[in-house]
Amino acid sequence: MPGNDRNGTSFAAELQAILEECPLKAAGFIVTIYGDVVEPRGGVVWTGNLVDICADVGISETLVRTAVSRLVAAGQLSGEREGRRSFYRLAAPARAEFAAAARLLFGPPEPADWHFVQLTGAKPDEAMQVLERAGHARLGPRLAVGARAMPPFTQSSVVFRAEVVSGEGELCAFAADHWNLEHHAEAYRGFLSRLGRLGDLLSGSLRLSPSESLVARLLLVHQFRLVVLRDPRLPQAALPATWPGEEARALFARLYLRLSPDADLHVARNFVTADGALPEASEATLRRLSLLADVA
Repeated sequence: MPGNDRNGTSFAAELQAILEECPLKAAGFIVTIYGDVVEPRGGVVWTGNLVDICADVGISETLVRTAVSRLVAAGQLSGEREGRRSFYRLAAPARAEFAAAARLLFGPPEPADWHFVQLTGAKPDEAMQVLERAGHARLGPRLAVGARAMPPFTQSSVVFRAEVVSGEGELCAFAADHWNLEHHAEAYRGFLSRLGRLGDLLSGSLRLSPSESLVARLLLVHQFRLVVLRDPRLPQAALPATWPGEEARALFARLYLRLSPDADLHVARNFVTADGALPEASEATLRRLSLLADVA
């Protein structure tokens, strides 16, 4: 685990507390590493880098290699060898998914995209579950409503675009009837509690090493990603006045900007591809920082 001195011990204790509250799964954390570090720098990295950074959060090499194998089998990664070293590259479909997730994490809020989906094919229950995981609400056995972009969807359906032409003042009641918003609000509050403690440490005398800064940023991204990707992302007019989503996004932006200089330095010093070191910055990473600076 990172750090043994006075500052390191404080960080190690906070890191352990976060991991105990929200245990990591190897595959999910590797996805976070690719999304935060690797994808914006070309999409390929040495397996040893994955092993090293996962060890800092208590994930063993065996679990890393098993998770990588499963990601390869799922079509998200593809492997290549250079001498005795193995490197794994994001597959093209995965890069598209990662780019979409990055827009949610780092980009401005999406405009509302109200629509209804009428399922017409067989196995509507399975199709409905896909829609619900993507933030839609079930209105009937084959009918769902959503306010964010449709997920990649192959099931037979008819999609009706919609707009609010009257009764906007009743949107909150409509949303409360069809979405479990308290569940999502609680997830945001949990994020604020866990990462807020880390923010308090960084606002004091705590100074992290470059490797610790990267670990902290990866945990930040991992925690925020889990909350944001499950959020139905309803427009402000449909959310309760106490909605904690914007506060969570502001905390994410502040901490990401605070941790990034040293985290990116560690990446440049240690992360490699078959062609050499990953760059400290890229056009994509600089754009992320610029977008977050508008939020913090």
